[in-house]
Amino acid sequence: MASSSLLPPVFWFRFTFACPRVDGIPRKSKTGPLFELPESCRLPETVRLEGREPWAEIRAGWNPGGLAFQVTCRGKTGAFVHDEDLPEASDGVQLWIDTRDTRDIHRASRYCHRYSAVLVPTGRSFLAVKLRQKKLHRAVADPVGIKPDKVQTRVERTRDGWRLELFFPPETLSGFDPEVNRRLGFYAVVTDPARGDQPLGPGRDFPAVEDPSLWNTLELVDRPA
Repeated sequence: MASSSLLPPVFWFRFTFACPRVDGIPRKSKTGPLFELPESCRLPETVRLEGREPWAEIRAGWNPGGLAFQVTCRGKTGAFVHDEDLPEASDGVQLWIDTRDTRDIHRASRYCHRYSAVLVPTGRSFLAVKLRQKKLHRAVADPVGIKPDKVQTRVERTRDGWRLELFFPPETLSGFDPEVNRRLGFYAVVTDPARGDQPLGPGRDFPAVEDPSLWNTLELVDRPA
């Protein structure tokens, strides 16, 4: 008789994703995209390991000025749901970043950050984004001296979904210094109340939202995107 594992396939792996260097971003223009990250910045959709078809993609790039993330959602139907206090029940994305990639701790350190970006409809064809820094449950220490309001954001509604751009300069991430460390702990969840989560790694059945040992590694590489 064949046996089935109690753990989902995605839990069998600890992923390291290459994050290419992209110079010249964010753009200085006050109109248009902050950046256009190329295909080489696209992160794998780990939900495919569970036989699920992804509906969102995440791209990541970096330069000495900070970290860039581009999230694109396709096939969105129905109204947008937004609750800044319940990002997990809203349309948007949540990001967890550990600037020390400490894989042997189960409680967040002062180098661990959680940001939530909730999408807010402002009209029939327009969206806004509400970005907030969130506390990590059971953390032994919180980041200090960071300035979440310095994160640059842009969102646009597309023909069948949305696209979100986030740029995190060093003052928004405690300990971010590519000259000292090129490996970051990283976890993300794209949320859509109508379709559920699309996590980059383990889902809600595991405590990835508070346990840095379950996060992936984002490796900042010098090769241009």
